[in-house]
Amino acid sequence: MKILVAPLNWGLGHASRCVVLVRRFIEEGHEVILGADGDSLTLLRQHFPKLRYVYLAPLNLQYSKGKRQVWAMVKALPKLLVWAIKDHAMLAAVLRDEKIDRVVSDNRFGLYNAATESIYMTHQLHIFLPRGWRWLEAASERLHARVYRHFDKVWVPDYADKEKSLAGELSHPKEVSEKVEYIGPLSRLSLEVGSMLARKRTDNGPITAVLSGLEPQRSMLEQEIVARYQNTEEQVLIVQGLPSRPNTRIKRRNITIVPHMDDEALATALLDAKQIIARSGYSTIMDLEALGVLDKAELIPTPGQPEQEYLALLLRKK
Repeated sequence: MKILVAPLNWGLGHASRCVVLVRRFIEEGHEVILGADGDSLTLLRQHFPKLRYVYLAPLNLQYSKGKRQVWAMVKALPKLLVWAIKDHAMLAAVLRDEKIDRVVSDNRFGLYNAATESIYMTHQLHIFLPRGWRWLEAASERLHARVYRHFDKVWVPDYADKEKSLAGELSHPKEVSEKVEYIGPLSRLSLEVGSMLARKRTDNGPITAVLSGLEPQRSMLEQEIVARYQNTEEQVLIVQGLPSRPNTRIKRRNITIVPHMDDEALATALLDAKQIIARSGYSTIMDLEALGVLDKAELIPTPGQPEQEYLALLLRKK
């Protein structure tokens, strides 16, 4: 089977969880083609340099600098619609050139075609909205369902059992489409990968911050962490989540900054970390859970992003 795997370029989380799927498909003997743009494509190509890839429609969004993202997202809606239409057309062009048996789209909602099996992957079946807008959540959920009705299946990277669920109500709404399949959490940092199997947590390393997400909020959190620790004796490692940058290490007295780490190095850093600081993005949560280090993580939601605010609160309660 020839499979196109295509994650959304919104931080690194969508691409990182697709790494697991690509590995599985290769192990099963399938031919995999990568489809993405920006840092998501960079991350996938770093993991699978020998695989063919196609460029898909670029999506260049930014958050606002403030604590509310409502108007930034409202202004982005026309751009999202145009992006989905372009994605849809680019997939049609790819299918004219070669036979693809399955498309796995991680939140690229324009990436479906009747000529192939189209699978949509998301952990957000329920849409959380900011305060003052929550009366629109039911309508937003129905709108999202109208989006993925074009797909043959909907894969949810979470446990089917809501009691075990990492995403809670996000992935377990009151009504679930018959297309939905729960495939379990996906983490590229699973201890079952390579020599990471022999690693154990030590908790005696530096405070480790793992960053991702849209600008300028990614850079703002980095600056906050530097300001918090620059006048202390704590050893701090900041992983910027920027795979497109040259992999150079910057040392500022007690703070070390690196643009990116490969899977094994990042897993080791997290297992050894005295404390972990990260956004409460779902893919980050899956990685921390896979390593068994959620208990030492300070999860900081992106301001104005209700999904991350909900996930941080959910895990605090657990």
